[in-house]
Amino acid sequence: MKIPNANKAVIDSEKLHNYILSPVHPVGRFKAAFFKKLGYSTNNWKVLEQDLRNQILSQNVNEVKLTRYGRKFIIKGFLRGPPKKTVQIVTVWAIIKGENIPRFITAYPGE
Repeated sequence: MKIPNANKAVIDSEKLHNYILSPVHPVGRFKAAFFKKLGYSTNNWKVLEQDLRNQILSQNVNEVKLTRYGRKFIIKGFLRGPPKKTVQIVTVWAIIKGENIPRFITAYPGE
């Protein structure tokens, strides 16, 4: 199963730039170190955004969790970074109750 309405997914630029790829964010800096090895940084956050859309959202959902806020979708997939290195990552997406558009929540190294 794919995430419903994946083509309309919202990926907040602030979340990528100021959290996932931020080397100074208290939590995000650890993720930033991982993504830097893949060739992503705050300088090319738009590349990561496009790669999440094109590479991850096209993959099947591994798990769906119902929460009090809506549905959470977990994709354990493979991401190929700019230097052509491929790794497994986990991404989390959510569709809030009353909405039908998925939103990017987070990403982190896979197993």
